[in-house]
Amino acid sequence: MIIPEDHIEQSLEASLDHCIKCNICTAACPVSAVTDLFPGPKYVGPQAQRFRHARQPSPDESVDYCSGCRVCNEVCPTGVRIAELNARARARLVAERGIPLRNRLISRSGLVGRLGAGPHAPIANALLGSKPLRMVIERTLGIAREAPLPAFSRYTFRSWFRRRRAPQIDAGTPKRQVVYFHGCSANYYEPWIGKAVVAVLEHNGFEVLLPRQRCCGLPLLSNGDFAAARRAHEENVAFLAPYALRTIPIVGASTSCTLTLKEEAPELLGMQSDTVRAVAQQTYDIFEFLRLLHMRGELRTDFRPIERTLPYHPPCQLRAHRIGRPALDVLELVPGLRLIETHAGCCGIAGTYGLKVEKYRISMDVGAPLFETVRRSGADMALCDSETCRWQISHGAGVVARHPIEILAEAYGLVT
Repeated sequence: MIIPEDHIEQSLEASLDHCIKCNICTAACPVSAVTDLFPGPKYVGPQAQRFRHARQPSPDESVDYCSGCRVCNEVCPTGVRIAELNARARARLVAERGIPLRNRLISRSGLVGRLGAGPHAPIANALLGSKPLRMVIERTLGIAREAPLPAFSRYTFRSWFRRRRAPQIDAGTPKRQVVYFHGCSANYYEPWIGKAVVAVLEHNGFEVLLPRQRCCGLPLLSNGDFAAARRAHEENVAFLAPYALRTIPIVGASTSCTLTLKEEAPELLGMQSDTVRAVAQQTYDIFEFLRLLHMRGELRTDFRPIERTLPYHPPCQLRAHRIGRPALDVLELVPGLRLIETHAGCCGIAGTYGLKVEKYRISMDVGAPLFETVRRSGADMALCDSETCRWQISHGAGVVARHPIEILAEAYGLVT
């Protein structure tokens, strides 16, 4: 069932009267703190919404500078759905004015990954590493020449998964299955993260299933292309629902992907069928799932000591899950490992936001406190659950950024 557009608008507008003009959201907004181009969540969200009308052109130029970090939702004391209001206002702009070629390109992560990853990855990486070419791309497409673009992998995670030999599970062991939603990043850029996820899950006695899947659709939602995002989510629901309806957990290591399956796509697109809800309810972020296993006494804790102190940044999309800091909860079980939460706010990249030439400087200014915190830690590595945030941290702080699941696999002694 798809909820009609006017019903979605009515639901969102029902939260407007809860706005008490306190300005907490504006005080907490990382974007309005560094640029006057974005007047703040209150003004662009609940305040501006009162002047929007379906039969009038949208006046919302500034709403496109909202990064979608959801900090406003987190801090609002009365529960106004500010981020959703802004996302839908951006979608109206797109519907009226069209989608620039740049935004069409960078929002199609699966397409870009298929074009760049594989045996020809060294050529693609060399081209994208060329400063003269990046200058041309900036001038013609509007993708900032300094923005952090990840390197394509020579092989995809799915190709590795097809070729590998899965471990044999003892006949007397109860069969437990889990679906892995790898997302575009693990498939095309960071297959070692997918390998670490599989190794950790199998070490804990799970058979890992890998059904067909598409991009989660978050880059499309963030760029206002709701029609394409709906098609992507419908396909993912069709692929994942047979497992969700059998209560087989769906686990992802990209916290942005899991939030989109759980909440962002169903809410923004008004998709509320039984199958959509089943997929949402059965979706877990990887450390959310591992923490649940530990709470049940089912997580293996045969960890090797890791004598390190590392900064850990919980990205905005993880905080939007409202599940606390599960990576910290699980990794504190590893002897000798000490993680220090950065408490530094947003990294600034916001998916594709910081790739855009007009927003690159904003993204770096937003992330500056985080970069300084990481540098001050003295560590040569930082941990973060989100791929684009890791690339931004490496770019801004000059250190290697890894997913916490890699550290857990290392503690288990698993080679990935």
